[in-house]
Amino acid sequence: MAARERHVEELATSLRARLIERRRGEAAAGRAASAPLADEVRELVEEEAALLGVEDRSAVETLIVRDTIGLGPLEELLADPAIEEVMVNGPDRVYVERGGRIEPAGVSFPGEEELRNAIERILAPLGRRIDELSPMVDARLADGSRVNVVIPPLAIDGPVLSIRRFGASRPGPGELVALGTLTAVQVRALERAVSGRRSVLVSGGTGSGKTTLLNALSSFIAAGERVVTIEDAAELRLQQAHVVRLESRPASVEGRGEVTVRDLLRNALRMRPDRIVIGEVRGPEALDLLTALNTGHDGALSTVHANSPGDALARLETLALMAGLGLPHGAIADQVQRGIDLVVHIERGGDGGRRVTEIAEVVRVAGATAVRALELDDGG
Repeated sequence: MAARERHVEELATSLRARLIERRRGEAAAGRAASAPLADEVRELVEEEAALLGVEDRSAVETLIVRDTIGLGPLEELLADPAIEEVMVNGPDRVYVERGGRIEPAGVSFPGEEELRNAIERILAPLGRRIDELSPMVDARLADGSRVNVVIPPLAIDGPVLSIRRFGASRPGPGELVALGTLTAVQVRALERAVSGRRSVLVSGGTGSGKTTLLNALSSFIAAGERVVTIEDAAELRLQQAHVVRLESRPASVEGRGEVTVRDLLRNALRMRPDRIVIGEVRGPEALDLLTALNTGHDGALSTVHANSPGDALARLETLALMAGLGLPHGAIADQVQRGIDLVVHIERGGDGGRRVTEIAEVVRVAGATAVRALELDDGG
């Protein structure tokens, strides 16, 4: 950092501390703020930094306002559309993901208190709180981005914050072909599958692009169908007109009011859905999904964390067993084979690119559930 930029930041930090003390004094005396924050900041800078040039004074004002009511150094990161995820591992360890690759962000917080203040400013509009009694929070921002926070004593080295960005729009199938995620042949095969009401499960690791691919596949659903989406945090952006979006809710600090994905799925079956789209299957709702797929609710779309199509089916069976109804494994495996038609596996490569590496059909071989590569052709 240049000496000039360092001087501007140090001056902004000093004047911000003075501004906070002044406002605390006014509050303690029972007086309301004498002027809007921006005006008060401008007046303070003109009083204490009159010798600076116009450009530097403006920079100092921006930094003071940013760190007082904004998100501090995260402001410039969240303003960059190329950044896919922001990861804060402590005041002085901030990383970002660009193009599928993680790199240092080149910014930091002055200290842990400033980081905690930024976290509070993120959570306050969402009606969420974080403290020692509730040291973990997972929430959705207004723009659809997902925020996760963990604080001490669970986070040993200080508050940890991650923000996964989700823009207002998602790439469609054509854009995914241009990005190299899908081939034109794969797109045609998946279009036939989804429009033909075959149930599709997207598998892959964390950050591999499962949700993005799921959103693209949903574009093949006919415009006249009633679609119900169910998610832990609403990330999907479907283009159909008739879409009902449901989002789970965690329990309050008192342990009440929780609504799980399983609860929403059971209710969705009473909402006359033509299609059910589940952002991710990660718990006992897997059994309810399989039950729905085997009782006339075909054509569902969902994702699951797995390393391969075969592993995806095994994980789905394990999750269904978590429902604790005592069903034999064979019965659940049979429901998987009858309910899931295709597994689309996506991976993130070393270069950061996301690519669909396999599209597999679910088949029954020697009495057991298995997968085999879908035969792709250039027809249709």
